[in-house]
Amino acid sequence: MVFLTRDIVQEYGMSLDQPTDEHNLAFLRKIHDAVQDNGIVRPKGYNVSFHLNPEIEKHHFGHSHPMKPWRLTLSKALIMSYGMHAAMDTFRSRRATEEEMQDFHSEEYLEYLQTAKVAMPDDDTPQPFNLGGSDCPVFEGLFNYCSMYSGASIDAARKLCNNQSDIAINWSGGLHHAKKAEASGFCYANDIVLAILQLLRKHPRVLYIDIDVHHGDGVEEAFWSTDRVLTVSIHKYDGLNFFPGTGDLDRTGPESEENPGAHHAINVPLSDGIDDEQYVYLFKTVIGRCVEKFRPSAIVLQCGADSLAGDRLGRFNVQVQGHGACVSYCKSLGLPLLLLGGGGYTPRNVARAWAHETSIAIGCEGNIDPEIPLHTPYREHFRHTTLFPTLDQILHDGPRANKNSPKKINDIIESITEQLRFVNAAPSVQMKRTPPDLAGIKSSIDEDIRKAREEEDEGLRKDREAGLGVAMEY
Repeated sequence: MVFLTRDIVQEYGMSLDQPTDEHNLAFLRKIHDAVQDNGIVRPKGYNVSFHLNPEIEKHHFGHSHPMKPWRLTLSKALIMSYGMHAAMDTFRSRRATEEEMQDFHSEEYLEYLQTAKVAMPDDDTPQPFNLGGSDCPVFEGLFNYCSMYSGASIDAARKLCNNQSDIAINWSGGLHHAKKAEASGFCYANDIVLAILQLLRKHPRVLYIDIDVHHGDGVEEAFWSTDRVLTVSIHKYDGLNFFPGTGDLDRTGPESEENPGAHHAINVPLSDGIDDEQYVYLFKTVIGRCVEKFRPSAIVLQCGADSLAGDRLGRFNVQVQGHGACVSYCKSLGLPLLLLGGGGYTPRNVARAWAHETSIAIGCEGNIDPEIPLHTPYREHFRHTTLFPTLDQILHDGPRANKNSPKKINDIIESITEQLRFVNAAPSVQMKRTPPDLAGIKSSIDEDIRKAREEEDEGLRKDREAGLGVAMEY
């Protein structure tokens, strides 16, 4: 018997979900209108660079895994729909080389990252380098994923070192749990450590601040024995009941006073339910005193969005406005600033926070319409159409009980103030010559790439001629 198949397969005039040229042109016009409507202009007196690689967004940890690289797609869509990219230098980042990643990670670990076979997560059998369990599964393209987000952070740090940027942003980075030879907590390569190592080539002291809901243990451990990096982690702490189980108030650095890193680890352990008012007050007070005593010459701020209300893993009542206030305060200090992503497991919350914080970086937060633009791709995924949903909109059962009493907050501040008494104001540093890749050669290559891009990109040329993102007289 012969079965007829001609009615089974249907033909379509165009590929499904593929926008036409007309659709793309209409979308571009809407973005240009958004730039004007939201008053997006390049900031005066400083430069902001935006580092991304769209290939990172295509990786997949697994259907049930909390980490969704797709959150970067949603964030980028919102940032570009507002037209914020017009106020920044945007760079498509390259992959970090294995040699660059060996600045921190062991050769054996990087070799295993490249050769590990994709398999179903197995939590019952001990895994080499902690790879292969449900937290850190081996998925297709794992090493490419690691090298891409690491390369973006390294390049962002180099832009700061070269004085090509005053604020550099890489929302794909901030993976703070990875150790020298071990994956941990959804993190495989520690791009933060790699970026700070770049900054230390030029800057004598770097202040690292972590506002992820989880303790920044990997970064703290990496700089445990140096006085050139002061690590500050503001996180939930509940002992072994909450990952990674470290970061209590008494964890201040090596016990030996002879170790340069003594007292250079600041931990701010919080309980569930902290709100914007408490969080921002605590942040400004602690960071203000750290800056006053440590006198950093550059700041790295990890903006993990799992500290927001409504996160899949976090339990705070912090809103987009409070989270952004931390970025605003760091920007106000006037130091070279590297903004990185981090945790965040409710993609719509992540996108809102990082878009708002991008607007703060370029100085347009007071201009943009809080109503998410109608032309924003995936707009339906935001549920609420505002950039700043209320706690009642985010949490159906209302705000979580705040277990952080005013006394607890004041005790934390007093303890950290006492700890800072033992921090040297300006550790002596023997500065190294800035390597060629951070000076003329890298600048020359960047300039060649920029010129080639402008020659190929007719749209970019037209934007320049139209003065898109440039303040003008009317």
